[in-house]
Amino acid sequence: MAFNGKLALNALVKYSLGLFFVSLLLFLPAGSIEYAGAWLFIALLFVPMLIMGVAVFILSPQLLERRLKSKESRGTQKGVVALSGVIFLVGFVVAGLDFRFGWSAVQPSVRIAASLLFLLSYTLYGEVMRENEWLSRTIGVSKGQKVVSTGLYGIVRHPMYFATILLFLSIPLILGSWWSFAAFLLYIPAIVVRTLDEERQLLQELDGYKEYCSRIRWRILPFVW
Repeated sequence: MAFNGKLALNALVKYSLGLFFVSLLLFLPAGSIEYAGAWLFIALLFVPMLIMGVAVFILSPQLLERRLKSKESRGTQKGVVALSGVIFLVGFVVAGLDFRFGWSAVQPSVRIAASLLFLLSYTLYGEVMRENEWLSRTIGVSKGQKVVSTGLYGIVRHPMYFATILLFLSIPLILGSWWSFAAFLLYIPAIVVRTLDEERQLLQELDGYKEYCSRIRWRILPFVW
């Protein structure tokens, strides 16, 4: 397979911008680069992201290309993406301010547990990407797309959202801020809205999805929803 320089450059630019803005949103409010929780989170996020990105680029560049697309076409999804951006912005800034002014304290054992949960969630995230070649950041049905019903998709209909909820709720605990955790809790209703809107489209446009829903009852969390 020929080397796709444009895709590699696009991925590298987005990776670098992500690293820059996350660092800015954490260290600037913290008023110090001695924010250990921020360094831990950056390492936990961006080192596996780089490894996963290189692996996907080599093994499935089409999947990487879909994952890099971020422009939604549906109004509901645009609103969810905008709200998620605000949640991240507020959550990171609050965590930095919490470090600076000492508003709350997260026990080291909780930070360690959150770090392990983050890595576990990242592993689930990678497994979902391996199982579903149609996975995209934006909501839509691709030409020739098939229903994936094996692996994690045989347990819940949206394992990616389950993984991201675990990821996002562990972030503020790694950063050491209970106030930031309160902000990140808003991600749960946002993902519920995204899921319901996505399913409406999939039921209309993806052959076999209605039958899949009848077999797999739970959307995100088994025995809950």
